[in-house]
Amino acid sequence: MTLTAPAPDRPPESARFGDALIHGTRTAPKAERTRARLQSAICVLLDETAPADLKVADIARAAGSAHGTFYTYFPDIRAALAETLTGFVGFLQAQMRDAARAGETQEDRARQATAAYVRLFEENRGLMRCLVTRMEPFPEASAAFERLNREWTETVVAAWVRRSDAPRDELLRRAHALGGMVDQYLIMLHFGSDSDLARISRDRAAVIETLSHIWQQGMSG
Repeated sequence: MTLTAPAPDRPPESARFGDALIHGTRTAPKAERTRARLQSAICVLLDETAPADLKVADIARAAGSAHGTFYTYFPDIRAALAETLTGFVGFLQAQMRDAARAGETQEDRARQATAAYVRLFEENRGLMRCLVTRMEPFPEASAAFERLNREWTETVVAAWVRRSDAPRDELLRRAHALGGMVDQYLIMLHFGSDSDLARISRDRAAVIETLSHIWQQGMSG
């Protein structure tokens, strides 16, 4: 079983995929709960451990399971990572869609979606690092992330087509470029070593406002 999103009554205070996996299976059969714990452990370990350095023993220990239990659910770490990352992409997409729907105006929807993405990036650093670096061993996850970006770009453009004189292809170019800029900013912030960037980015609300402004100005031309 692959979980792509938490249950509808997921706790709103958490944007961590590992928490959502546990919450989403709390009333499920034991096998599903165990699988979720193993995947949640991977999510936690990835925040401090490179995928290549993950060990089955560490995953099992973090999940509170026996070493051999891991192999009941996954043939190897690569398969477990691929499934977890693919599930995370679905979670990411659902969270951003929910956030956008909460906005009353186009500008507010864009700001809400940006805020959700910033928080998801921040609270799932290890998972996001795997996705944004397009790791070759996980083509399924990379393809899912590319689909998410493509679908989100189309959603943004569809909203702007009705209010812009720019050709659709121009709007697509702008959306792709802006999405890349946002990703690069967050990559540098969370995985880089620029102390000045870290200092000016401590205020999450200010960062969200800046990124939302860039989207608004970039799409409006």
